[in-house]
Amino acid sequence: MTEVATFAMSDQLLVVIDPVARRTDGESVRIAKDVLSAGAATKVCLPDGPDEFARALARRGSRRPVVVGDDRALMRAVSLLHRQRELAECVLSVVPVGGALSLAGSLGVPTGAVAAARAVLDGVERRLDLLVDDSDGVVLGALRIPPLRDPAAPAGATAVEPGAGRPWLRTCQSLVRTLVPARGTSSAVPGPSRLRVEVDGETLVDLDQPVEGVSVMPGPAGVAEVEVRPVSVGAEASPLRAVGRTVTVSGAHFRYRADAAVSGPVRTRTWTVREGAWGLTVPAAP
Repeated sequence: MTEVATFAMSDQLLVVIDPVARRTDGESVRIAKDVLSAGAATKVCLPDGPDEFARALARRGSRRPVVVGDDRALMRAVSLLHRQRELAECVLSVVPVGGALSLAGSLGVPTGAVAAARAVLDGVERRLDLLVDDSDGVVLGALRIPPLRDPAAPAGATAVEPGAGRPWLRTCQSLVRTLVPARGTSSAVPGPSRLRVEVDGETLVDLDQPVEGVSVMPGPAGVAEVEVRPVSVGAEASPLRAVGRTVTVSGAHFRYRADAAVSGPVRTRTWTVREGAWGLTVPAAP
């Protein structure tokens, strides 16, 4: 990744405030808006949903876009600009507000509203690699198969069962579950998968070797780091690792988590690294 010059204070900003951020942390949204408005000419958009979010970005003109929202809002903005083929020329800024902020933090953006807003005003552009798949989807950070639990979900959260508050009904349901195996429970806790993983055309693991998981992470500029964890039989199996520009996973239907979103099921997917494909505003080095 590389960093380029700081931004001029005369820049005009388009501040797009995600509706989820407004609902979950209105105080941080207000602080971010005040800091940005005090430091630059700003136009504030309050979209009610994804369609209005997309229209606001498409009509930004010469204004520099600033997304106020969580990791999903950041991913949505990058995906939209990528599909519009405007990502390479557009420098994106984000003020992280909401429940899931780990992606923005891992990319170098402060997770506090004041620090992030100040970085928008006087930070630098950092060019970052992007993983693009064969369905035109994008990955900003990590890719995992099978997907991990939602990082935004509260720890230990469980679904509310039908019949809550009616003890007699819960007793009947529990009895039925002990007598009849529940359908679909195998997908709740994924078991070993049989996948072929190829890196730059070379097979890292094939279908005859069950695996516990596959992860793809940003590596040195222009490549991704791939790790495959084979199923352990007796002694713990060592992870298989490789680096490359193209990663193809195929086999039985599988789901994958790209950043904060789960996709699939698919039978095959190929991801390609695009070096320096997008620009993100981060604080200037001290």
